[in-house]
Amino acid sequence: MVTDLYSIASRFDLEGKATDIRPLGEGFINDTYLVCVEGRREPDYILQRKNHLVFPDVPAMMDNIERVTRHIKAKVADPLRETLTVILTKDGALCYKDENGNFWAVCLYIKGSKSYDSADTPEMAWQGGAGLGEFHRLVSDFDEPLAEVIKGFHNIRFRFGQWDEALRRDAAGRVASLSEEIGWIESRREKMLDFWKKVESGEIPTRVTHNDTKISNFLFDAEDGHLLCAIDLDTMMSSTLLNDIGDALRSYTNTGAEDDPDLSKVSMSPEMYKAYIGGYLSKMEPYLTPIEKEYLGFSGIYITYEQVLRFLMDYIDGDTYYKIKYPEHNLVRTRAQYKLLTSMEEYLSKA
Repeated sequence: MVTDLYSIASRFDLEGKATDIRPLGEGFINDTYLVCVEGRREPDYILQRKNHLVFPDVPAMMDNIERVTRHIKAKVADPLRETLTVILTKDGALCYKDENGNFWAVCLYIKGSKSYDSADTPEMAWQGGAGLGEFHRLVSDFDEPLAEVIKGFHNIRFRFGQWDEALRRDAAGRVASLSEEIGWIESRREKMLDFWKKVESGEIPTRVTHNDTKISNFLFDAEDGHLLCAIDLDTMMSSTLLNDIGDALRSYTNTGAEDDPDLSKVSMSPEMYKAYIGGYLSKMEPYLTPIEKEYLGFSGIYITYEQVLRFLMDYIDGDTYYKIKYPEHNLVRTRAQYKLLTSMEEYLSKA
């Protein structure tokens, strides 16, 4: 059945009738559209179909977004540009569920903004770090609980439960050939759990985390380039902000591809690392606790390790989670991420 986007849009409290709806981006998780209303040629809104297979409780996810953005709006000079604005349905709800069981949401389009697809220079890494730092600063005093929109996200104890079961199951009959790679995981298990225990105990505080920290999820002013806000807030949850930093370091600092078969190309760039951390601290340093500062570097090791585990676990399971382009793809990913991990460990051991 073809979805009538105009009918969906009419369910929301727009300032006018939608007259033009066109796709935005490639839609790896959600389907996203720009919406223009009558009398205007520039987009006014963004309409999204939220993927309820990835996010099982879309209303709870939207409640997270509405409460956090409302908190940010009370602290910034330009509330319509410095955070997202959720548009309610005509019934006052945060999202609309259609007859096919799909969930839809609308937010205001932030005009005069631009984004970047990647950060491939230290200057861009600094901008990305500043973007995350500013987001964390604005929500540093938000103390309400948030719904867990993705179960066990970056929780290494949860991942080890999955890992142990995958080894026991050996669904693809590959465990016997992976003794070296499995050793990589097991030799660091205790260290990773020691870190996570500090999160569980509250020694490392729980805060609002974005959980998708690539630079394309930050908007900048199209004229002067200053930072506007964080977008794509679907994955926001309560966890340690070190998860956000670590995820960024894993992607920003890698000199090779995530699935690079040529391991000689893969390492951690010290220049990108210093730039990202510098940008982040320029906004957030006064708000960090001493233990958060202590673990800034380790955060990259933690998240990269988790990704090594997840790629290898999926290979052991027969490639059921990540899409692959060839039979050994997940094993190549595992080895490339492990090379990055060891490069991080070596650099930070000398820092």
